[in-house]
Amino acid sequence: MSIMNTKESKIQSYDEVLDAMYGKVGTPERENFRKEAYAYYMGQVIREARKEEKISQSELGRRIGANKSYISRIENGLIDPTISTLYSIITALGLRIEIVRPIG
Repeated sequence: MSIMNTKESKIQSYDEVLDAMYGKVGTPERENFRKEAYAYYMGQVIREARKEEKISQSELGRRIGANKSYISRIENGLIDPTISTLYSIITALGLRIEIVRPIG
């Protein structure tokens, strides 16, 4: 993306902002940011799905053999669950994962 200049401000691309804050793509700092961002995003998806199902963190934890604190840490992006735990959560919420090959 390019930078746009206006009379009042300079508009930067999102990549340029991330480069300035966390380093270029491929650096350890940028990779750490990416992992944290994905963990936070996944936590928000789980939280919304849990609320749509109208179950508590404690109940979700019971369904997957974990405690409320563990579910809270996942939802807040503080920990990144393993694939098997993520699958258990998705199943407990009545959802499914679909893995497909991209077209093209």
